[in-house]
Amino acid sequence: MKINIRPMQAQDSENVMNLVRELAEYEKALHAVILTPEQMQKDGFGANPLFGAYVAETENGNMVAMALYYYRYSTWKGRVLYLEDLYIQPDFRRFGIGKMLFDKLILHAQQHDCQRITWQVLDWNEPAVKFYEKIGATIDKEWWNGYLEVK
Repeated sequence: MKINIRPMQAQDSENVMNLVRELAEYEKALHAVILTPEQMQKDGFGANPLFGAYVAETENGNMVAMALYYYRYSTWKGRVLYLEDLYIQPDFRRFGIGKMLFDKLILHAQQHDCQRITWQVLDWNEPAVKFYEKIGATIDKEWWNGYLEVK
């Protein structure tokens, strides 16, 4: 199977949002998705983009995976690439697409002087944890996540 990994473009917003919704459904949180393709397009492709992404397409142009990232700053490490979401449609898992996307993210992080790539993974998502460990990642189970809704 031939897969093309490329940067997301503005016109991909609807397809990427479909993947986001699939991921949210898998994580039992579809109700929490309020982002629209229009807002995604505005946020990612304006004068000051808030995120970037890579997408994976099959030979016939079907988008089957995505990795969406943005930059963070660590007072301990400096510039960090934060992987917000990595999602591969179930029928396309086990073909190396996750590794291809991660390789692209690693190269991107290196080219933009990032010290590391960070992300979160749900503790019950065993296939994802195994994938991350397989590529040599450390899964830190010490830190707790906090957030505060502002709207």
